Amino acid sequence: MRYRTLGKTNLKVSEIGFGGWQISGDWGNIHDDSTQVVEAAIDAGINLFDSAYVYGDGESERALGKALKPHRDNVIITSKIPPKNFRWDVKAHHKVSDFYDKKWIIEATERSLKNFGVEYIDVQMLHTWNDIFVEQDEWYTAVEQLKQDGKIRHLGVSIKSWEFDQGIAGMANGMLEVIQVLYNIFEQRPAEKLFPAALEHNVGLITRVPFDEGLLTGNYLPGHIFADNDWRKNWLTEERLQEAAPRIEELKKLLDQDTPNLSDLAIKFCLADPAVSCTIAGARRIEHVQRNAAVAAQPALSQSTIDALANQAWPHNWHYDGDND
Repeated sequence: MRYRTLGKTNLKVSEIGFGGWQISGDWGNIHDDSTQVVEAAIDAGINLFDSAYVYGDGESERALGKALKPHRDNVIITSKIPPKNFRWDVKAHHKVSDFYDKKWIIEATERSLKNFGVEYIDVQMLHTWNDIFVEQDEWYTAVEQLKQDGKIRHLGVSIKSWEFDQGIAGMANGMLEVIQVLYNIFEQRPAEKLFPAALEHNVGLITRVPFDEGLLTGNYLPGHIFADNDWRKNWLTEERLQEAAPRIEELKKLLDQDTPNLSDLAIKFCLADPAVSCTIAGARRIEHVQRNAAVAAQPALSQSTIDALANQAWPHNWHYDGDND
């Protein structure tokens, strides 16, 4: 495993992180015991474990907390506070206090600490963001208090899946220490403005969804049937699988002896940009987490492959869930 510095936090994080949503029960049946999957990740050198309260209504945090308890001093835990109104699309005309206020941020953090069974969270994030948060900053007093009390170490935000310029103002004023953003071969727009801003302001950048919810592994082709308790059943529809299939075939042409699988290609693409500190790869099976971690030992992508992948961008916007006013 290789490690990178997470911006101004100075935390040394594994290039490949562990995504905790997949062990929450929202992705269908758990194939391997979640504690054993986490142990496999630690054995492979992964030290960043990401979760959020809304992942299985706290189930992900509880499962990770149980598995990480013997390793707490050697791992980095990140989680996310949902907006108190559970509305994810923050608009410029909204009141930030309807989404986050001091009381809610402190209560939600205390709840996550209890779920994890830990005394502090390394990076606590707001699970949605708009740069109006910089101007309407009353909520930030909660962050200062939590840091002073030793309950969180650093503040981050999770950028919405369709607004990649949000967060730049928060980085510029020094408020944000970590940004988490959707980024993969198909969705390359964050690299246009957000990534350069992160480098300029020394903000740690964690990318999520490197496999586009499994699509970029090549395992989900037309005709695939998802389990009833897998949220992707209504997301990766047959129509969408048909639409993506020829693009997946094009990507297979870029595989070689150094990058033999599509999942390898997907991870290495995310790590090719110097702004990225870590990419979060979810896994429900021991073999999957071992395969993901093994990519760190492979040669980096050649510049010719990176250039070819730039032409494979396909911003299909399936993650966009509509406006709320």
